[in-house]
Amino acid sequence: MAFKGVFFDLGGTLFSYSGRLGSAGIAHVVRTLRLDAAPEAIGAAWGVAAAEVGERYGKDNYFLHKDLFQDTLRLFLDGFGLQASPQLAEEFHQLQLEAVVTNLPIRADCHSTLAGLRAKGIYVSIVSNIDDDYLDPLVTNHGLDKWLDDWTSSEEAQSCKPHAGIYHHALSKSGLKLQEVLFVGDSLHHDVAGAAAIGMPSARIVEPGVKTPLTHGLEVTAEPDYEIAELTDLLDLVLGVHD
Repeated sequence: MAFKGVFFDLGGTLFSYSGRLGSAGIAHVVRTLRLDAAPEAIGAAWGVAAAEVGERYGKDNYFLHKDLFQDTLRLFLDGFGLQASPQLAEEFHQLQLEAVVTNLPIRADCHSTLAGLRAKGIYVSIVSNIDDDYLDPLVTNHGLDKWLDDWTSSEEAQSCKPHAGIYHHALSKSGLKLQEVLFVGDSLHHDVAGAAAIGMPSARIVEPGVKTPLTHGLEVTAEPDYEIAELTDLLDLVLGVHD
């Protein structure tokens, strides 16, 4: 069946994880609470907290990423016998949000690929595990709304990949059938596993030297139907099938 639509993951797919987002939020908390510890100890403690909270949240079909990150902050501070006030936790969130929206690097071939697909009548959408306050500014600040038919956050769908709900929610917006859509992402745990579970074809983008963020509590349950090195590879893959 010809592909009539392409659903894209956001982070690691349209945007690369190769950039440095910084740690302004954590640094602000550390300064405010006067946490006396070496940077290496702080980094290690944050990694432990992130793994524990990530495994717990990873088992849920839906959650707000703001809650995940703030729970990670709370567990991190517990290890040092400290607590963040609601105001400080919100300041942490806003600084982290600003860092991602400002610094997450868009792939050089993102616009040209989306434009090429749209020019041939392919339905183009983003389906991302992210909260609205992250997704909306990333879309509009980078002018992606020029090429997209729509975009769906896990917050809007009340479902996080690999849960089936977010895929079906996006499909209902597009009016397309499962086999008419190619899902493109970087995560075997989220993007590929979720698509395969409902029978949607998938393509995985693999960037040499860049690792997909660790996913705790989830297993790899499927392999992609296709593998690509660059977004522009989709023009041959999708348009070749389409034509």
